[in-house]
Amino acid sequence: MTDGRILGPAASPEERAVEEVELDRSLRPRSLDDFVGQASTKEHLSIILDAAKARDEPADHLLFAGSPGLGKTTLAHIVASELGVGFSVTSGPVLERAGDLAAILTNLQDRDVLFIDEIHRLARTVEEILYPAMEDFRLDIVIGKGPSARSIRVEIPRFTLVGATTRTGMLTSPLRDRFGFTGRLDFYEPPELAAIIRRSAAILDIGIEPEAGEEIAVRARGTPRIANRLLRRVRDFAQVRAAGRISLEVARDALDLFQVDTEGLDKVDMAILSALAERFRGRPVGLTTLAVAVGEEPDTIEDVYEPFLLRKGFIQRTPRGRLATLSAYEHLGLREAFERLV
Repeated sequence: MTDGRILGPAASPEERAVEEVELDRSLRPRSLDDFVGQASTKEHLSIILDAAKARDEPADHLLFAGSPGLGKTTLAHIVASELGVGFSVTSGPVLERAGDLAAILTNLQDRDVLFIDEIHRLARTVEEILYPAMEDFRLDIVIGKGPSARSIRVEIPRFTLVGATTRTGMLTSPLRDRFGFTGRLDFYEPPELAAIIRRSAAILDIGIEPEAGEEIAVRARGTPRIANRLLRRVRDFAQVRAAGRISLEVARDALDLFQVDTEGLDKVDMAILSALAERFRGRPVGLTTLAVAVGEEPDTIEDVYEPFLLRKGFIQRTPRGRLATLSAYEHLGLREAFERLV
């Protein structure tokens, strides 16, 4: 079952995956007032949306940038909810041909919100048809080939495009400049994550002590998605081994079992630091080489793991490659090895 109850041990991986998705949806804030953190972005967004509603017009096109799990998709849902309009979702890699985008745009209603995740991965042909759609709410479609080809203009409903990207630098200037507002989402501070955990625990009806929520928040890598995921895993641990109540001791035992240390580093983070400090003995390491060494894709290392490790001051990016810092060596208990290097 996936109606809010915890699945039993015999549940299939598919059932558990469905449960995770449904839980994520149930925990997602539905208004700006419920959204925790990102105060500056929220304030700017509130002004944009209130002004659009007052003028009875679609809001400006919006771009949300930041690491995975910081709330880009949630904010897109909130934009549609605050405006009281329809919401359509797609992603850059899915839109392979101009016709794919044209089909979506022509099915929108007036003032609807179209959300394109990973918008930096749009094909160039798709991106070019998006320009007149964003500016003039029209599509220029070419019918036929060769000398008999002709162009027709199709009017489309006025809509708001919301794009999400983890790599702002990969967006072309013509596309980036067509957005009326760009919100850069930052990592969250532990008190903000603790507030998110309290809200999620109340929705999921989880008994959790304040100190336990703060402990989870400290280890959540500054990311709400990870905070909610850790809360669910700690809930499972507490249900099986602690009568369902999450105390500070239970939270620590659960997080240690799931290999999330006191700095929020997981198994892959530790593998990255160990590779830099021990396997390569402090020498600069290229991204591809590092990815092979830890068994991950280079894009995953760069988008998911590096931002947090850089923020924590555990690694450095240099022209020659990645280096582990003194803090990383100390965290690994290898300070003497670092001193031998210098």
